[in-house]
Formats: sequence, C-alpha cells, structure tokens
Amino acid sequence: MLLLIPALLFANGTKEEEHKKDHGTSSSATEKDDDGDNKHSDATSSASKKEVVFRIANTAEVESLDPSLVSGTPESRVLSGLFEGLVAADPKDASAVPGVAESWESNKDGTQYTFHLRKNALWSDGTPVTAQDVVYSWLRILNPATGSPYAWFPAMFLKGAAEYNEGSAPASSVQIRALDDSTFQMDLVGPLPYVLDALSHYSFAIVPEHVVKKYGTDWTKPEHIVGNGPFVLTEHLPETSLTMVKSDTYWDKENVHLDKVVFYASDKDTTTYNMYLNGELDWDVSIPPDQLKAASMRSDFQSTPYLSTQYYLYNMFEGPTSDVRIRKALSLAVDRQALVDQVTQGGEVPAWGIVPPMAGYDAIPVPNDGDMEKNISEAKALLADAGYPSGVGFPTLTIIYNTSEYTKKIAEFIQYQWKEHLGINVKLENQEWQTFLTNKNSGKFQVVRAGWVGDYQDPNTFLDMFVTGGAQNGGRYSNKKFDALIHQAAQMPAGKERTAVLHQADEILITEDMAVLPLYSPVTSTLIDTSKWGGWYDNVMASHPLKNIYQK
Repeated sequence: MLLLIPALLFANGTKEEEHKKDHGTSSSATEKDDDGDNKHSDATSSASKKEVVFRIANTAEVESLDPSLVSGTPESRVLSGLFEGLVAADPKDASAVPGVAESWESNKDGTQYTFHLRKNALWSDGTPVTAQDVVYSWLRILNPATGSPYAWFPAMFLKGAAEYNEGSAPASSVQIRALDDSTFQMDLVGPLPYVLDALSHYSFAIVPEHVVKKYGTDWTKPEHIVGNGPFVLTEHLPETSLTMVKSDTYWDKENVHLDKVVFYASDKDTTTYNMYLNGELDWDVSIPPDQLKAASMRSDFQSTPYLSTQYYLYNMFEGPTSDVRIRKALSLAVDRQALVDQVTQGGEVPAWGIVPPMAGYDAIPVPNDGDMEKNISEAKALLADAGYPSGVGFPTLTIIYNTSEYTKKIAEFIQYQWKEHLGINVKLENQEWQTFLTNKNSGKFQVVRAGWVGDYQDPNTFLDMFVTGGAQNGGRYSNKKFDALIHQAAQMPAGKERTAVLHQADEILITEDMAVLPLYSPVTSTLIDTSKWGGWYDNVMASHPLKNIYQK
C-alpha cells in the first residue's frame, strides 16, 4: 500500500507467501475462520450492554474518504472500516479471504477470474451491492478525469486499463464485466501470482454508484456517505477526530464486536504517546524516537518486521540531482548502519535497494561490504567528477519531509552526513501531510522523504511504481529498459525466471540510475494491549482489519 507513511510507526521485513491461496487453475475461495475471533462470543454477549469503543492514534488528518483519491497509510486504516472489496485481508497474514465475493475461480492460465458476490452484501443504506457497482468503481478510479493518485495500480493488473487511464482508449477497453447482478469477471494482463491478495487494497474498493452520482464530490460528507464495510461514519472533525460505529447492514455484522471506533488525527507523536499512557487511546501507531527504549520495556509494546522501505526521492530533471554521479555520491555518503543504530533504534535493517529482503529474492548488496571509508572515498570522487570537489560550489539542497518528530530526526541525520562527508549544505523543510503528499507526487522538490509499504507480498510491488508516468513516480524516473522488464514480468508465472527479471529491473533502478536513496527496512513499533484486545496479530503487512478486533 504506498502506502506512503506519515511517521515511523514501524520497521519491517517480509515472509514467504505460504498461506496464500493457489492462484493456478480453478482456484476457489472458502470461508476462513479466525482462530481467536470465534471463541469470545460468550464473553462479548455478557458485556453487551456496555459500549465497546476502540481508539486509535492515526498520525495525520486523512487526505480524503474517497477510496479513489487517497494514497496513504492513515487513509488505509480508516477506509478498511468503511468499505470492503471483493476480497478482504486475513488478520493473521494479510492473505486474501472472501469479502463481498463469497467465492471465485480462475481459468487454466490464471488470466481470468470470476467472482460470485454475496446475496446479502448491502450498502449501509440497505441497497444491494452488485457486480455493476464493482464495474463502476473500478472504471471510476481508472478514469483520467478522476485524477486518482493510485489509478496506476489497477491499471497494472487489468487488461485494457492502462490504455483507458492514459486516455488512448475508451472505458469499454477495460476487460471487466458484470455477467449478472452477483457475478463479476476480470481479465488480467498476465498470470499475476499476487492478484488476489492485491485486491484487498483500497484502489480496488467498491463505492456506491447511486450515492456518488447523487452528491458528487460531497458524497463522502458524514451526512451523505454510504459504505459497505463493517462500520459507518458518524462524525468527522477535520484535524481532530473521525468516528465510526458498527453497521447494521454489513453482511457479517454478527462477527463485528466493536461498537465504535475513533481515529484521532495528530502528527505530534509525543502527544499521542502520552494519551496512550493516560488511557485515552487503545492503539498508538507512532512512538516518539526518544521514548522508544522505554516503550520497548512495556508488555503492550509490539514490534514486527514490516514489508516496507523508507527512502528519499531525488528530482531527476532539475538541479544537481539530475546528475547520476551526484545521486550516487549522496547515496554512498550515508551510513545506514549508523542511522538505524543511533537514530531509529528500533531493529530496522539498513537498505541499499528499494526491495526489502524477501524469501527467494536477493536484495541489492551493500557497496564495499559496508566499508564506509571506501564508500565515502567513492562519493567524494564522484562529486569531484561532477564538478564539485569537496562540495565547493555545490548549491544548497532542500530536503522536504512531512511533519513528524521521527522524520525530522532522520532528515537531520542525512543533513549532517552530507555536510560531514561531502561538504554539502542542506536546508530542511517540514510540511503538513496533505501539502507534503501534493508536492511529492507532483515532483515539486529537490529531495523528499518517502516510504512504501508493500501492497502485496512480492518484489513487484516495490518496483512497478517507478514505471514511466506512474502516479507514485514523483521523481519522474524513466528508463525504457526498466519499463520493458516490469512489463515482461507481468506476463510471467511465478518462478525463478520471473524473479530474475524483477531483479534485473531492480539493478537498473538502483545500481545504474540511483533513482532513489534507500535508507532502511522498518519494523512496526506500536502500543496495543493484546491481553485486552483480541483479533490483532503481528504480520509483515501491518494489516489489522478493524472487523476482527474485539475486547477480551
């Protein structure tokens, strides 16, 4: 999920997809029961008279409540309560489980899937959810006029979608269809081995056509919004809080045990940390760096490897960072090990490539086996070759980062490293979340902080956003060889040959072009008392569906 991450809530790795469904011939879905979620009904019923409220520190004000107009982690948490796609995410490993679709099957080569929708899937106003709603929703996010920052994602999957999204073909070119009210079918660009898990992402959300058409851009206001998820929005106080309550129309409402969920919008990590300590929050997703050691001693501290990479983006076309020699020098001059040991201090893993360590995939190796003296020597030579010996004459660089105590400390570390090792002056500029996202995605920066959370457990999710013209490609990176390799991998089944193609693309992006400055693979470091709250599981996707959480 870009998820672009507004503050460091984490540090993460990955694992093999051993729990995923078979994506081969004629795979079908059956209901999965959560081991813990079905063992507490008696306890819950005994306390049914007391409202169960779950309170979350969500790090930032949401960009929007329209699934087609967002691209961040805070938004993802909220939308998971309000909307449900064809599939949902298993709380234990984030693999695909039935959502609006109760079952599905694929053709022999895995390029066509047919989904069978539940007869009792309803919108919160009581209107049935239909296959036509799915068609409308997916065409809406792909429509160039919508301006969705995540349209590139379904465009990478669906046959004919990229052409429609870029304006070179009509909507009818997108190979999706409603066979009847309860049967939806899609054709893929290739046998994508990760497609089912990816469908739980909000870019594949289903939105109510009848409500969107009636209220236009106002359809997400509390008085108008209609969803199909386990909760419905009741109040939204911008920059303060967002409240949702259990839906009476959700198809699986009997297994939803929270009565109310409250999200608090704040980029002040220390404030929300103190709220948690005072009992005002049940889940704090962003621990202040200077409190991490103390928090790690608590029994309610949760730390898990995270399928994510934190990095900086360069402006590829303007200023000194348009020179690959300078980009490489800036990268070599940053001591990642010192960064994770002295600044983040949460068990993060230094990163030299955009793809984090994955089973069956070798990450980009550390230059000179981590010998920083050699790296700095090479960096100085590259800088001199570019015309700036010892940094003389090099213009001041500006690093943009989103407002957060954590991201500020990292930016200050990079600022010091570039001054100390290369003689370069750096200015730091913090921006509030929505302004930051706008400038990052539109390329209005010299160097900008970025973070990516995998949308599914496959290397492709860290690479395909850098294809030419991609909406998340804020640095405007463009390499025809890279694009061709990503396209080639999309046509290939899972296996060593496909992995080799993706690794070749990774090498071009990083080793040849140094299009980004990878820093580290995070871990999720959060506070939640799992002796009180059940249905919340550690997983590398940091996926914690609200539907599954219950009070013990």
